[in-house]
Amino acid sequence: MVTSDDRCSDENRPRSGLNRREFLPFLGAATLVTVAPRALAAAPSRGSHSGDDDRAEDRFVYVGTYTAPGIAPGGHVPSTAVGIYVFRMNGDDGGLTPIEVVTTDNPSFLALDPSLTHLYSTNENGADGHNVPLGRVSAYAIDKRSGTLSLLNTALTNGTFPAHLSVHPSGKYLLGSNYGTGNFPIYRILADGSIGARTDDFHDAGNGTGPNPDRQEGPHAHQILTDLDARHVFGVDLGADKVMAWNLDLDTGRLSPNTVPSAPVASGSGCRHMAFHQSREFAYVLDELVSSITAFHYDPTRGAFIWLQTISTLPAGFTGFNTTAEIRIHPNGHFLYNTNRGHNSVAMFRIDPDTGRLNVIGWESTRGDWPRGMNIDPSGTFLYAANQNSDTIVIFRLDRSNGTLHATGEVVHTPTPVDVEFGPQA
Repeated sequence: MVTSDDRCSDENRPRSGLNRREFLPFLGAATLVTVAPRALAAAPSRGSHSGDDDRAEDRFVYVGTYTAPGIAPGGHVPSTAVGIYVFRMNGDDGGLTPIEVVTTDNPSFLALDPSLTHLYSTNENGADGHNVPLGRVSAYAIDKRSGTLSLLNTALTNGTFPAHLSVHPSGKYLLGSNYGTGNFPIYRILADGSIGARTDDFHDAGNGTGPNPDRQEGPHAHQILTDLDARHVFGVDLGADKVMAWNLDLDTGRLSPNTVPSAPVASGSGCRHMAFHQSREFAYVLDELVSSITAFHYDPTRGAFIWLQTISTLPAGFTGFNTTAEIRIHPNGHFLYNTNRGHNSVAMFRIDPDTGRLNVIGWESTRGDWPRGMNIDPSGTFLYAANQNSDTIVIFRLDRSNGTLHATGEVVHTPTPVDVEFGPQA
């Protein structure tokens, strides 16, 4: 098997031996499905392009990748990416102009601090030949005038394949998640933005007997984030089919179980990412293994979830292979979007403001293969779909009146794009 994570930022760094694709045995060219045009169910009539004349702010944009010489999970051929790609966003059409490339290994997911002065990346590596974990997180200072990055430091994650990270809204802590080993490390952020000491490292017991033995043989920490008011911290565990809930002590950086310690999704769902609604009343969990979204009523005081709905991310009649990847809520709170890998689409939903339930708007092709990452610019004007296997980021204008997407014609050709994050205004 060709390993996808045997890569390093310099020749002296130990190479990763274990490939995250061993956790994803269904991926690869042999199992990818070519979707016929009719499988992409058409969205309702687009009608008026309300809001199409809106202009977003020019911003710096950062794109995380899986790097050469490995093959990304779900990929076909070795990546040619070398690190983090920095762009300047044109607020008129959403186009991205390259600024610089920062060489580093497998910066698959990125996060910015609240002040937009520092960027943090995962370095999604496995283990060396002696089974020593090589996962890392790295910190960069952002030059707000040019958008360029300067490396501050890097730290081991005490685990393998760190797939997600976020900055606590206080700016005091970096929250991490190791997909391979199933643990959630917490780090103090120092005054200069660099990564300080690890203050906690929660390891979930997982399930170990999940209904999908290839993906749920143990815990797989796929995301860590806070709710919108930073009252609670949540860890999304694909292997255990649950969202864990903690409280974070801002003095010590230690996690403690919430009064309601977790929220389950249906057995075998494989929860991957989640998003909180701006009303603070609803939360949405993306279920990777069964291509669904589980909607919950959310109690922000107790940090507790009550099931509302589970809805498919695929059109009726689709029979090809698919997994979901990213979930985002529009800044206006009216619409929700997720990416489908296999169906190669963005699913569009309307959020009922009273009940929180989702209603299907339609599906829009991402014009590429294996859309892993997707994000919406802070103004809510443009959606960026990162097609990992076709080396493109396709840009859509969002219609705020009905939630539909309209391709702008802007296509950014960049190798193995995974995550798209928005930095300071340019």
